[in-house]
Amino acid sequence: MFSPEGPTVRELVVQALSSVERGYDLLAPKFDHTPFRTPDAVLDAVGSVLERTGPYTDGLDLCCGTGAGLDVLRRVCRTSVTGVDFSAGMLAVARRRAGRATEAGAAEAGATGAGGSGAGDAGPRVSWVRGDARALPFTAAFDLVVSLGALGHFVPAELPLLFGRVGAVLRPGGVFALPVFAPPPPRSRAFWTLLGFDAVMRVRNAVWRPPFVMYYRAFRFGDVLGELERAGFRPEPHALPGFGRRADGSPRARLIAARRLP
Repeated sequence: MFSPEGPTVRELVVQALSSVERGYDLLAPKFDHTPFRTPDAVLDAVGSVLERTGPYTDGLDLCCGTGAGLDVLRRVCRTSVTGVDFSAGMLAVARRRAGRATEAGAAEAGATGAGGSGAGDAGPRVSWVRGDARALPFTAAFDLVVSLGALGHFVPAELPLLFGRVGAVLRPGGVFALPVFAPPPPRSRAFWTLLGFDAVMRVRNAVWRPPFVMYYRAFRFGDVLGELERAGFRPEPHALPGFGRRADGSPRARLIAARRLP
């Protein structure tokens, strides 16, 4: 995080003392060089499951950030991919990233002599929308919504609203996909690191305004499943085997593919 490419300690402090929106605007140029970005291993594992449950027509990346999930959605969506985030700074980085990917794809096609035109050759069209996940500016326009690490930006009381909004933008039978990880063992360094991070954030939000909501241990797996069912979804957990298993044999990581009921 503190490499030359990543943010300095001072920059992180300024971000943490800002609102969530302003904080991510400030962090956006260096976000991809921090541990906060969803790791490529998670993106690849999610894409592999969605390839088996798809294909899909139109996909939405909820709280898309700098667009790390774009390649996942382009793998499984035929017509369109949309990223939504309420940070203008993060969306600006996502647009530049998508532009570079398009240029690279065109160059590769030219080098191999690929010809033709149209959406089928270029892949799904990509668009970016600034908006709040709790008030999504769409109708039922998607058959896939993914959330890649965004749940920590919502408190438990907001889950019914969030899942209800996702259900409203999905077509009947559409899928809401989100990876979830089991908490690390209590005796591990990772457990105490995440617990300490959340404790600092809670103290910060108790004494400083506006709040900066970003927690790593906000939800239990069973609670997420229950809220999805109450919001009209049928959740189907898929193990992500590349992340191993816990001592009791349960997966360390799962992808919840929650299908919207008619």
